[in-house]
Amino acid sequence: MIGIIATINIKEGHGTDFEAMANQLVKKVTSNEVGAIYYDLFKQDETTYVFLEKYKDEEALDIHRNTDYYKTIGAQLGAFMTDRPDIRILQSV
Repeated sequence: MIGIIATINIKEGHGTDFEAMANQLVKKVTSNEVGAIYYDLFKQDETTYVFLEKYKDEEALDIHRNTDYYKTIGAQLGAFMTDRPDIRILQSV
């Protein structure tokens, strides 16, 4: 299993719009990706969000990264970010 913690810092005042778009991605992933065991968005504070993700294997993660909706929505989310996401990739033990 592969775990991902993706921390995203957004511009002040854009939380509502960011959440709406990010939750579209959550719905697409959870509805379409069998290998995505867990995928959800959490809010740490007004400008910090965290995606927690768990994939069956590397193939499932590759499938996720190559979906059209991931690429499209991911690019749109970039407009809200103050910098690149901090992405940590973990292996289950």
